[in-house]
Amino acid sequence: MEVKDLVQKYQDYVRNLRRYFHQYPELSYEEVETTKRIADELDKMGIPYAINPEKNTGLVAVIQGGHAGKAVALRADIDGLNVTEMNDVPFKSKNEGKMHACGHDSHIAMLLGAARMLLDVKDDIYGKVYLVFQPAEEMGSGSQYMINFGNWYNEIGAIFGGHIWIDVPAGKISVEAGDRMAAGGQFIVKVHGRSGHGAQPQESIDAVVTASAIVMNLQTLVSRHYSALDPVVLTIGTLHSGDRFNIISGEAVMEGTTRYFGTEVGKDLKESMERIIMDTAHAYGATAEFKYWIMVPPTVNDEECSVIAQGAVKKVLGKDALFHMQKTMGGEDFSRYQEHKPGCFAFVGFNNPLIGAVNSHHSNNFTIDDSILSGGSGVYAQSAIDWLKMHCD
Repeated sequence: MEVKDLVQKYQDYVRNLRRYFHQYPELSYEEVETTKRIADELDKMGIPYAINPEKNTGLVAVIQGGHAGKAVALRADIDGLNVTEMNDVPFKSKNEGKMHACGHDSHIAMLLGAARMLLDVKDDIYGKVYLVFQPAEEMGSGSQYMINFGNWYNEIGAIFGGHIWIDVPAGKISVEAGDRMAAGGQFIVKVHGRSGHGAQPQESIDAVVTASAIVMNLQTLVSRHYSALDPVVLTIGTLHSGDRFNIISGEAVMEGTTRYFGTEVGKDLKESMERIIMDTAHAYGATAEFKYWIMVPPTVNDEECSVIAQGAVKKVLGKDALFHMQKTMGGEDFSRYQEHKPGCFAFVGFNNPLIGAVNSHHSNNFTIDDSILSGGSGVYAQSAIDWLKMHCD
């Protein structure tokens, strides 16, 4: 039996699981019940696993093939978001103010579907496949949390993962080599001025004006400091200052994110931002504090792993299912796994205007064409099988 023959067999299983998990989203590092339900499914299949005891969320399972060989991993993230769902569907979120608005419910279901498929062809597998159900991707730290758990990461020779994606048509999958998702930085800027009466600006140092100047000056890094051929994003997401209409504010706080691919950009960005922030504050008579940290490095697909994944797509769904997608400035903590192991991160398309599956990730109207999920399971499973066969002794 081949994996492609199992896609239809498990379509309802994968779709129903996705709809179950959609109803019960849990936030990062709170996915305890989600982890228990995953464990229940693995128990039914007879697949051994271990739950990360540090927070009782996230687990690693293992399927041993019928032949000796090396080890490979498949990863799915499992956390939801602080989003109130607006979709009117039978499987709408039952956890108020929480929603699987990024598709991680689909990722759980796809990996469990892949587990079923791998069991069906277990005797033909060379080595073993680790199944990694990871919490807290939305915080950018869940991958490291799982790397630190057990010895699975040291054992594997490669890792495969993926994300359902709005920019890819339903039934298509993108698995190009090279840069796929950007590095993500986060920062906080605090501006300290001197408050006073709105009618006497000469007696104050206006934190609102200073902060506004910092916002505008930072944009020149993107437009004038870095090459137009090297994509950089610098976004101020929040700016809070002031208490009353006729009081000049003495304090301002802003938070934001950076995105980039180039290693040299990453090395330079913090220093350049700090220079502009401090010099601008000084020019206005204020002072500033600046904190910056890297959330995730860039997601870069290994050439060999991408070729294997492309082959898996062709075997399971046909050559017409391959889709070329440009890299995206979104970030993914799957990149932490790729820092020391080769890997491939796929974009599984679900965009289908005929059923309203057109809204972006993190939208409270986010919905998907879940008929495509068992195909994703098949590509997951086939990628693992083919990597192990290629690397068997």
